Amino acid sequence: MEQQRRKYPVGIQTFRRVIKEGYIYVDKTDLVWELSHFAKFIFMNRPRRFGKSLLTSTLDSYWRGDKDLFKGLKIMDLEKEWESYPVIHLDLSIAKGQSSPEELRETLMWMLKPLTELYGYDKDETSPGKVLTGLMRRASAKTGKQVVVIVDEYDAPLLDVLHEKENLDGMRKVMQEFYQPLKASEAIVKFCFITDNSKFSQLSIFSTINNIKNVTLDPKFSAICGFTEEEVQTVFEPDIERMAKISNLSVDEMYAKIKLMYDGYHFSEDSLSVYNPFSLLNAFMDNKLKSYWFASGTPTFLIRQLQHFKTDITALDKLEVPASSFDQPTENMRTALPLLYQSGYLTIKGYDPATEAYTLSIPNQEVRIGYVKGLLPIYVGLDEGEVQMGFAAKFWTALRSGDINLAMEHMQAYLAGVPYVEGFKKKLAEASTAEGFWEFTFYLIFSMLNVYVRTQVKVAGGRADLVVFMPDAIYIIELKAGGSAEQALQQIETKGYARPYLTDGRKIVKVGVNINKESSMIEDWKIG
Repeated sequence: MEQQRRKYPVGIQTFRRVIKEGYIYVDKTDLVWELSHFAKFIFMNRPRRFGKSLLTSTLDSYWRGDKDLFKGLKIMDLEKEWESYPVIHLDLSIAKGQSSPEELRETLMWMLKPLTELYGYDKDETSPGKVLTGLMRRASAKTGKQVVVIVDEYDAPLLDVLHEKENLDGMRKVMQEFYQPLKASEAIVKFCFITDNSKFSQLSIFSTINNIKNVTLDPKFSAICGFTEEEVQTVFEPDIERMAKISNLSVDEMYAKIKLMYDGYHFSEDSLSVYNPFSLLNAFMDNKLKSYWFASGTPTFLIRQLQHFKTDITALDKLEVPASSFDQPTENMRTALPLLYQSGYLTIKGYDPATEAYTLSIPNQEVRIGYVKGLLPIYVGLDEGEVQMGFAAKFWTALRSGDINLAMEHMQAYLAGVPYVEGFKKKLAEASTAEGFWEFTFYLIFSMLNVYVRTQVKVAGGRADLVVFMPDAIYIIELKAGGSAEQALQQIETKGYARPYLTDGRKIVKVGVNINKESSMIEDWKIG
């Protein structure tokens, strides 16, 4: 019963409160100290709900010299002086959803008002940037110290107008003017930390600050947000043991489930894997493994961008790209890739130093499930709830038992009998080919069942439409419209689609699927 009274800091983003009120704290203060002494101006991007606000609050307490809060933590072996500096801590999330540059300007002035009550105000300070300049100068003069500036969600006001050029340009100018003091007052700045979920151009917003150090991909700070495997297995050992007992599993089995669900994020080419802290803490609080990260905020903005860029969602599981493809300004995007990475929907899974190419993939089971729930109705027109209630359990049972014939019968019967939800016929009409539409559909349905599936898999002889990886079998599926299931199966053989998996040890099942060209529905299939 004692274990149940552990306090999890879900929704608690203030370091002082976490420490004073006895919440569990995973000690990152050695990294906080290193970050504080790494450079004067620092930028770092991390996904939402990854502890950025707690990090900024910890930096706030450190620079204020609140030594008592850090007793017993790693930083005590590093910091000896504990000097206090004036801190200007700004959270720009308050300015989300502004509809015009004028409204944004007013909101920024309102946000700064509490600081003017502390450090004073001059009537000539008629814009947010001028107010911030005055605040920094007066804070420095009043204390005789340089000023620390911490900015959380620095580009929040701009994301909602990303593709509204006129509004974006006007609001960007407001933000440029607001941030100008950071460079103009460099002499009185001791340290400046800027963070958010995405990355707007340093040239467009911080146009005069040419010395911001971007540590987003720096291995030194890759684990400053999120929990490492060692941290999870030590700090949360009693929680894993408790969940194992509740679930009637061994501790190792329980940990494997937790790892599959929430681990898998990498924030540099040579970094430790980290867990999503928001989801992990919620799971321990509820004693349940659920998709907390997606449930905490519907990714409508993400889905809008995927549609805007006509993103091939089936290609997201294994992308090999240079850093310039994903570590770039959000407003310069030519694909959705930078947003997908910066928002945590893709993460680094590998790096080839010879080609300097990164491999990006979906981080874990939680994100994969969330993708599918959001994308199934958007891309295919089927309702996720209807799919789950309609045939998923039967399909999954058949697949697990190795009966691909029965699984395909369940899929054919279900999809043939769906009273087309709005958009389904339109998606059929929009698809460039029937094969392409069903490739999407198969991918999403398999992914929703947490089955690893890849599409357009390259081999020496061509590309396999779908390769499905089960614990004891690999299914190679070829789709044909206007042909025959026999032709599809023969293509698997002649092109050698199964060859890369011959030494895998799992059973290889080849499936040719024929799609009726007129109805665009599954007509029959053949197994080899």
